[in-house]
Amino acid sequence: QVQLVESGGGLVQAGGSLRLSCTASGRLLSSYVMGWFRQAPGKEREFVAVMGTGGSIVYADSVKGRFTISRDDAENTVYLQMNSLKPEDTAVYYCARHYGGNVYYIRSYNSWGQGTQVTVSS
Repeated sequence: QVQLVESGGGLVQAGGSLRLSCTASGRLLSSYVMGWFRQAPGKEREFVAVMGTGGSIVYADSVKGRFTISRDDAENTVYLQMNSLKPEDTAVYYCARHYGGNVYYIRSYNSWGQGTQVTVSS
C-alpha cells in the first residue's frame, strides 16, 4: 500500500502561484498514474490533472494553461504548479493513485492523501 502526503497549500492573492507536492512512501510513484483532485466547500470532489507513467498528461478545462503537473522520480514526488490563481481555485487539493478505469472518476483511484488547503483571496 502506498501512503501519500500532500503539502504546499496556503493563502495566496488572486494572480499568485503555489506549488503543491505529493510525496509517497511505501511504493514508487513512477509505477503509477497519479492524479490531483480538489474539493471546494459544499461541492463534490473534482478532477484537476493526471499524469501517466509514460508522461502523458490531461488537465481539467478549468485549469488548463494555468496548472502544470509533474513528477520527480528521484524524490518520489508529484507536483502541481498552480499559476494565475483565481478565487474559484479555493479548495482542498488531494493527490491520488489511479488503479483502473476512467482517470476523471474518483472511483478509479484507490489511495488518497489527506489533502492540503488552498485559499485564493480576491
